Amino acid sequence: MRTNLLILPLLILTLLLAACGFHLRGQGGFAFPFQTLFILSPNANAPFIIDLKRAVQLYNVKLVDSSENAQLTLHIVSETMSKQILSLSDAGRVREYQLNYRVSLRAYDIKLDEWVPADEIVLQRYLSYDNTQVLAKEMEETLLYQDMRKDAVQQILRRLSLAKAPPSPQ
Repeated sequence: MRTNLLILPLLILTLLLAACGFHLRGQGGFAFPFQTLFILSPNANAPFIIDLKRAVQLYNVKLVDSSENAQLTLHIVSETMSKQILSLSDAGRVREYQLNYRVSLRAYDIKLDEWVPADEIVLQRYLSYDNTQVLAKEMEETLLYQDMRKDAVQQILRRLSLAKAPPSPQ
């Protein structure tokens, strides 16, 4: 009897979450207005491009090897990472860094009509620094850059899912 009383609220909570459209981050159902995509970038083997290709393929978009065979070309103009010193201690040692991640992009079709105009994704994270934990802070920095890369991929997927062909002139 007691276990039934515990299961009922859990069941109701599960139904309410499902009814409101709740889903885990990264599990959103994107619907793209195109079936084939060509990704043009300066470095096709960059971790960002590999993550982006993998994410696009999860939504049944076929990646093709040239822009002539694609309904849409996603041009990743640049991807840059940088680090700036935010604060110093009294002894002149770094206390905090600001990590920056930028991706410039645009998307167009075979007629060079822009579906996503030239845009830039800018992400920032803050990293406190301690000279006594150099290896741990280097690993934390790497993880923060990976997180920003995943966030940029998700933002690109959102923009591509909202992309529309420009209206044809009449």
